[in-house]
Amino acid sequence: MSLLSTHLTHTRRLLFGALIALSLDQYSHADEPLQPLLVANQKSALKVLLQVSGELKDVPYEIKFSEFPSASPLGEALNAGAVDVGALGDAPYVFALGAGASLKVISITHVNGRYTTALIVRNDSPIKSVADLKGKRIVTGRGSIGHYLAIRALDEAGLKTSDVSFVYLLPSESRLILDNGDADAWATWAPYTTVATQSGARILPNGPDLLTNHSYLAATSKAIAEKRAQLDDFVVRLDRAYRWVNAHPKEYAAAQTKVTGLPLDVHLAINKDTTMERVSIDDGVVKGLQNTADIYEREGILNKHVDVSNGFDPAFNAIRLTAEQSAERSDAQATR
Repeated sequence: MSLLSTHLTHTRRLLFGALIALSLDQYSHADEPLQPLLVANQKSALKVLLQVSGELKDVPYEIKFSEFPSASPLGEALNAGAVDVGALGDAPYVFALGAGASLKVISITHVNGRYTTALIVRNDSPIKSVADLKGKRIVTGRGSIGHYLAIRALDEAGLKTSDVSFVYLLPSESRLILDNGDADAWATWAPYTTVATQSGARILPNGPDLLTNHSYLAATSKAIAEKRAQLDDFVVRLDRAYRWVNAHPKEYAAAQTKVTGLPLDVHLAINKDTTMERVSIDDGVVKGLQNTADIYEREGILNKHVDVSNGFDPAFNAIRLTAEQSAERSDAQATR
């Protein structure tokens, strides 16, 4: 990073930090420090993201991370109020709402990449299309985004879920099942998609727009009411971190490798082919998630109707948009 870029980034953070400070002052008193923000962290993803981008520096409140191996226990922790905020995909968030969790999505990031989620087969498999999966076995996590992709892909190919057999396992077990022939396809997500394809597996072509590939940052209603200033600051930090990693795929990959133990080239391949984009909460987003919930209900994966419309808080749109516009103006000035 050049000296000019470093200076502009520092100036931008100072200017927007002043705006956040006004929000913080509204909610805190000199003798009452802000409460810690309890962040659910799935396999260290958010912590690494914020750390490598420099967004864990100069935080005016404590961030306490809790580690979770997957989205399901993370959703349960949010439901129980053990954490304040955490990131979930479409399907896991629907399940959290279905369990009665008092949650609101406060921030959405679109993950734009080729193999973010995919159906994978062995390289020597005779299966060439989703239609060829009729009568076959698909391994995935029940209620996962991979499960949802499989349902959508089958429907697109004119098949029903009853036309295949699902085997529900964790990703760590699924690859073995695929490799030894106990499953014919694996519906999974990055980095497993990249690891598998680099090892010779194939991606089955899918129809367009089967998934939104949104990451939902969900907070408990209690946290929104009692820690609004911290959440205002946190969503802006997270957006800045995503913009940073878009521009620094190598540095991000190096930080991820230290935590995951996966080869550097796996993370680098994903990062070079993936961009993170801010998404505002609007009627289209709500409609898209409702479609996910309705499909799961239709398939019997959810045993009741889930109205997702109450699971969003668009009030955070404004501060995220303001921060992004401020960054864009700074970048434009830097190129003049």
